[in-house]
Amino acid sequence: MSRVGWIRLAVIVGAVGLLEFCCRVGLIDRGVVIPPSEMMDALVRLLISGDANEEILRTFGIVIAAASAAMALGFVLGLIVHALPRLRQALDPFFATYYAVPIFIFYPVLIVIFGLSMIPILLMGILTALVAMIIATLNGLDRVPAVLTKVARVHRMGTIATALLLKLPAAAPHLFTGVKLAVSYALIGVIASEFILAPAGLGREISDAYADFNNRKMYALMLLLIIVATAVNMLLQMLDQRWAERRGIAKP
Repeated sequence: MSRVGWIRLAVIVGAVGLLEFCCRVGLIDRGVVIPPSEMMDALVRLLISGDANEEILRTFGIVIAAASAAMALGFVLGLIVHALPRLRQALDPFFATYYAVPIFIFYPVLIVIFGLSMIPILLMGILTALVAMIIATLNGLDRVPAVLTKVARVHRMGTIATALLLKLPAAAPHLFTGVKLAVSYALIGVIASEFILAPAGLGREISDAYADFNNRKMYALMLLLIIVATAVNMLLQMLDQRWAERRGIAKP
C-alpha cells in the first residue's frame, strides 16, 4: 500500500475510533448514534439471519442495472452530441445546470405512469447518472489529440477503425471518470428513490427502521451501504491507477 493509502486508512480508523469513544463515554447520546462496533455486530447478525437478503439483492440489482444503462446510453449519446456541434451548442446549458434541478421532483410522475414498481426507481437511477457519463464522454473526445486524426488519414483508416483504435483509447481516462461517477450517482439515485415511496428495498428498510426507532437495524443497513460504496469506489480507483501506470501517467 502507498503512503497515501496508509494515510487514508489512518484517517478512517481515527474517525471510527473517535466515534466509538464518544458513544461509549456518553458524549454522543446512544439514542441518536450507536457505537460503530454495535453497528457492525448488528450488520453481521442481520446478514446471518437473512432477513434483509431480498431487499439487499433488489436494491443492488437495480443499482447495477441503472449504472450499466446510464454508462451505455451516456456513452452513445455523448458520441452523437460530440458529432453534432450545433446540437451540442444547444444542449450545453442544459448539461451545465442539470444537477441544479432536483431530479426527484419527477418521481411522483413516474409513480403515476409506472406504478409502485422497480421501473420508477430504475429510471431515477439512470436519470441521476446519465448526464455525468455524457459530460465525461464529451470531455474525453474533446481531449483526443488532433495528431491522431492525421495518423488515421495517413494510414487510410476508416471512421469506425479510427474511433475504436485511436480515439477511444485516448479518451479512456475521462470515460473511466464517467464510469466512476455513474456508479456513485446511480447508487444515490436508487437509495434516495427507495426512501420516498418505494414498497421495498434498502432505502425503504432504513426509512422504516428510523420510523420505528430501531437504531440497530437502521445503522446496520447504513453501514452496509457505506461499506459497499467504499469498496466499489476503491476498486474502481485501483483499476484507474493501474491503467494510468500502464499509460505511464502517475496518479496520487
